[in-house]
Amino acid sequence: MRIALDAKRAYHNHRGLGNYSRDMIRLLTTFAPEHEYLLFAKPTDRYSFPHTLTVAPKGLWALLPSLWRSYGCLKDLNGVDIYWGLSGELPFGIHRKPLKKVVTIHDAIFLRYPELYSASYRRLFTRKVQYACDHADLIIAISEQTKRDIIDFFHADERKIQVVYQGCNNRFREPVTSDQMAQVKAQYNLPQRYILTVGAIEPRKNLSRLIEAMSLAHIDLPLVAIGGQSAYALQMAQWAQEKGVHLQMIHNLPFDALPAVYKAAEVFCYPSIFEGFGIPILEAMCIGTPVLTSTGSCFAETGGDAALYADPYQPAEIGEQLKHILSDTALQETMRSKGFAQAQKFTDEQVAKNLINVLI
Repeated sequence: MRIALDAKRAYHNHRGLGNYSRDMIRLLTTFAPEHEYLLFAKPTDRYSFPHTLTVAPKGLWALLPSLWRSYGCLKDLNGVDIYWGLSGELPFGIHRKPLKKVVTIHDAIFLRYPELYSASYRRLFTRKVQYACDHADLIIAISEQTKRDIIDFFHADERKIQVVYQGCNNRFREPVTSDQMAQVKAQYNLPQRYILTVGAIEPRKNLSRLIEAMSLAHIDLPLVAIGGQSAYALQMAQWAQEKGVHLQMIHNLPFDALPAVYKAAEVFCYPSIFEGFGIPILEAMCIGTPVLTSTGSCFAETGGDAALYADPYQPAEIGEQLKHILSDTALQETMRSKGFAQAQKFTDEQVAKNLINVLI
């Protein structure tokens, strides 16, 4: 069977959608190697994908790769049995092609929180996702929350939707030694004890309320935030100074250092307003760090009974939960143990089994 995958974000995106795309390609080629996999994208040197063939735009299309991805690649689909749009999109016109059309929808955050996105972005992606929902034979939702949003916002046929949870990179399941933690602390000038948060430093991730929570609860540990540089990050630096919270932001942390940074943290706090799945929660549980995250959205699907939860709009509640974890060593050990157990629901083997069952 010939399976084509939209690999734009696998090659070019270094955050959540890219990680998801790379992981799905890896799982398919590992657990279903008998099939032929075609990656539709303009490739880069940063990532390589063994046991696949890359189909790239040629001629004039090479100068317009985004248009090729949305329209021009249709002529390259002859002989393909399945086309999988890994990030919420299908090429326009694919409904006329005699193949199985699959799309993964990650979230509808741009419609749920329109104030966080420009009007042009919302129009473009509403059109793309709506077309994909209308014409896909199979819609993969990354959580039950996303499934509900697909139905509510795009009126998708529930019979076409299958929830397939994702996993995280296996590096987070490997042991981290004391020497590795000491090395990463020295290299990035990390404090001996700290609270950690990981993710894009943007309003939806709720760093402002986490800072306020620590101030209200008089938590004197430093807060380490891993994420990209932005105007909002500069605002958060000022906000932390006003609130008397020691905030250290690291904007270009290499992936290889991330497991040790997680492991060395006292608590991982992920107070996001809304997510499609929340991979950092799983990463922290795999590595053995207690997790505090938000009520609502998809967070309980990922964290289960291993995490503690707080209303993301209530800084006082976030602060009290943080103090509860920090002050109770027995609770910390219980959360680590439950975290390891919860993470077993999202192993490569389990995710691959669920994926292959619905896809092929």
